[in-house]
Amino acid sequence: MAREKVFRFKQFSVRNDKSAMKVGTDGVLLGAWADVKAANSVLDIGTGTGLVALMMAQRCNANIDAIEIDADAFAEATLNFNESPWAERMKVIHDDFITFSKDCDLRYDVIVSNPPYFIDSLVCQEEKRKNARHTSSLSYENLIECAVKLLNDNGFICLITPSDVENHLDNIIMMNNCYVANKTYIRPLLGGEVKRLLWKISKQECACVVEYMEIEKSRHEYTDEYIALTREYYLKM
Repeated sequence: MAREKVFRFKQFSVRNDKSAMKVGTDGVLLGAWADVKAANSVLDIGTGTGLVALMMAQRCNANIDAIEIDADAFAEATLNFNESPWAERMKVIHDDFITFSKDCDLRYDVIVSNPPYFIDSLVCQEEKRKNARHTSSLSYENLIECAVKLLNDNGFICLITPSDVENHLDNIIMMNNCYVANKTYIRPLLGGEVKRLLWKISKQECACVVEYMEIEKSRHEYTDEYIALTREYYLKM
């Protein structure tokens, strides 16, 4: 996906020159996939440019709060929200999620996050990009524990992660007395290896629905299922 200063979707635009993490396929997948059809309240943890929150605002009527620790990303997400058609029901909060969760008395129907995801890999030299990409700033343990506290009893936590943290995250979810309602395994290329995993997590005991999705048939030739998932967002595929 091209790295542009302004990324234009069908109903909104995303400025992404200040945020450490740019508009990318992971965020688009989560924003299009997360189940918000019955949501009245949504929380986006680590919103960055605000992409995921904006995508969900397009297809639901919920009030959306977004947490962002980085000052530049906070400013950029605020601008992106204010320039969107849904500004009146979107808010960016400049805070770290752990502190926010301790002080917040709200409960959300849906909590989403495209979280820091490299646990053991070489840490980036630039501090902003490190915080955006690595679990040094927000571990999976802290993410799930704090998110569960803010989740309505019948709500969902939706995440996208690398596939190699599956067992680790399964254990954390179980330790927090929650259940996986859906796992969607993502292959970037048809016939290739699974690289990402979409999670739908519930407080209610449930059977786990397992699905698979491929993004591309070949370079820049997208699969029918990816086109169907994202057709309401992309100007062209």
